Amino acid sequence: MKTEGKTDRSWIIPFLATLFGMMTLQMSSLGFSPLLPAIQKEFSMSFTQIGLFTGLYGLLALALSVPAGLAAKRYGEKRVLVLALFLVGCGLFMLGRASGFFTAFAARAFWIGAYRFAFVSVLTAIALTSPPSLKGSSMGFLGSVSSLASVVGAPFGSKIGEDFGWRTGMTAYACAAILGSLAIWALYRQQSGERKQIHQVGSSQDGGRSAFRTPIVWALALFVGMVGMASYSVTFFVPAAATTVFKMDAVGSSFVISTGYMCAIFLNLLFGYLMDHYNKWIVLSSLVLLLIPASLAITSKNELVFRIATIVVLAAGFTATNQAYGLAGSVLSGRETGNVMGVLSLGAGICGYIGPQMLGVLRDRTKGFNAGWYMMAGIALLTFIELLLLKRHSEKNQVRRAAAA
Repeated sequence: MKTEGKTDRSWIIPFLATLFGMMTLQMSSLGFSPLLPAIQKEFSMSFTQIGLFTGLYGLLALALSVPAGLAAKRYGEKRVLVLALFLVGCGLFMLGRASGFFTAFAARAFWIGAYRFAFVSVLTAIALTSPPSLKGSSMGFLGSVSSLASVVGAPFGSKIGEDFGWRTGMTAYACAAILGSLAIWALYRQQSGERKQIHQVGSSQDGGRSAFRTPIVWALALFVGMVGMASYSVTFFVPAAATTVFKMDAVGSSFVISTGYMCAIFLNLLFGYLMDHYNKWIVLSSLVLLLIPASLAITSKNELVFRIATIVVLAAGFTATNQAYGLAGSVLSGRETGNVMGVLSLGAGICGYIGPQMLGVLRDRTKGFNAGWYMMAGIALLTFIELLLLKRHSEKNQVRRAAAA
């Protein structure tokens, strides 16, 4: 018989299946960036077009994040995840067969559209399968697996691209996504509706409020978007910057990216543990604070400093994003979990479009990358300020509840 905290360990198999699905999903999402210079050359793209091509992730997230959450709520996270992962594979295969910029752009749109439904469903599945006492650690594991996917995916795609061309690399990513779809279909058991209880940050009850009418959900959505902007944008523009400034090849830039996500594996596990055992707001604030000097350091002309700064931005930004999802997963659970993740994904999408697009525009207008890195540092500072305000709001609510008790 299941217990409220899932002490019978029946959650482990679905949890592991979800982690595998996330790995196959993220291998291409972040790992294909070393292939971008070859794609740019093949289709004669400007940096503004590259910004649009990568920033399409954000545009489609704007349109599809909330529908993805609603779909996970209505049809169940398993059905949506299985189908979406399969369609991700189809989109990747189509990109590998694109004949020009417009067909490549359409294939990218198909891929990322399916990706958005898969991503929201993965977050929903993790939030539903993991015990409430392990929210931080479970998101830490998810972030570690996602980081591992990038560590594996970047050299995997760049090596295949080097030996057989970037088109074959995209086809290999497609096969991985379809394998993930099959694993979820075979091993994941539907979790929606099993836990109806509602949890509020700070252990308050929310009285069944919808995710769309909970202000802290929208505040966390803004935070997720801004904190993820640095790591997401850097992932796609570092290969171009490394090639232009330091004359690195695709394998060299993929090594920098892979090292960043390798560090994120351990950082996700560490901060997942800390989030479960110490003050969540202080732990998360310290992580966000790292992004400010690291973003500024990417402007360095010293290759070693550039490498270290890039690694820190990738690892810290990616870890902070995952822990924000874990924090939001405890705001409203049960049937509202899909909607919560959809709203947060919407916030990530807004900034996921703005970040790469602005970096591309700034690169074309200034003929250099430094203006973009300064912008990333400024956004990291705004993110830190917002987190302090959220912390203050949370503490005031705790005092108010204590006085009313």
